[in-house]
Amino acid sequence: MTKFRKPIKILAVILIVLFGMYLFLIAPRMRNKPDMSAFDGAFIAHRGYFDNEKGIPENSLPSFEAAIEKGFAIELDIQLSSDGVAMVFHDADLDRVCGVKGKIWDYTAADLKEMKLFGTEQTIPTFEETLALIDGRVPLLVEYKMDRVDTAVCAAGQALLDEYEGEYMMQCFDPRALLWYKKNAPQVARGQLAEKFWEKDEYSGKPLYLVLTYMLENVATRPDFISYKAVHKDNISLNLCRLMGAETACYTLKSAEELEYVKGEFDMYIFDSFDISQYR
Repeated sequence: MTKFRKPIKILAVILIVLFGMYLFLIAPRMRNKPDMSAFDGAFIAHRGYFDNEKGIPENSLPSFEAAIEKGFAIELDIQLSSDGVAMVFHDADLDRVCGVKGKIWDYTAADLKEMKLFGTEQTIPTFEETLALIDGRVPLLVEYKMDRVDTAVCAAGQALLDEYEGEYMMQCFDPRALLWYKKNAPQVARGQLAEKFWEKDEYSGKPLYLVLTYMLENVATRPDFISYKAVHKDNISLNLCRLMGAETACYTLKSAEELEYVKGEFDMYIFDSFDISQYR
């Protein structure tokens, strides 16, 4: 038995070193962390408190006003128009929401301001007018859309946020947005959006999506919080990040049953517009 002790000890040391390297890769920001207390326990209305069937479109000014009236924090999406104006809109394609062919970056801000949301009288708002409406009344979570890989959207968004007096954080699926914030606006809380990409057929077997699933890119971005898909709450990297001090958010809850499934396990809850009064 003695002859096996040395190999076992060597193996144990190797495993400990590898686990230590893994923790180093996925660790969140540890020092000089921004104040995120405004989001503690927050219910965050996804694209505002909207009802696309009843004339309150997602990512519209009325949806943001409805969220404010109910006291919810707001999540919204921003992208750039062809002339570099930050617009509040989720999809890359305009067809689903506006019935228009093409990408949002194919059109100027003036063009986009004429496009109706789900056939209502509401049009695509600029980020500037959205900030003026919210005016610090509730916390704001800004998601940068990077379907077209260009961190110019981060620069445009932050230029407006520099003049904004309310509480806000940023998040993105693409680590390059977090890298931009780490370098250019380290005072802003930054969040990595993720899910179990590795389990999806279109991503399975691709090393990049293994990295994104287990947040190994954190070694470069050092996020302050992780926004993870609610049904994938058992992800080991998510839970280890939490133990190392990261805040956590889940997305996107669509029913009271889904909220019941994760309640108490996250610091923030991003939800679509359903009644959560019994949980507040």
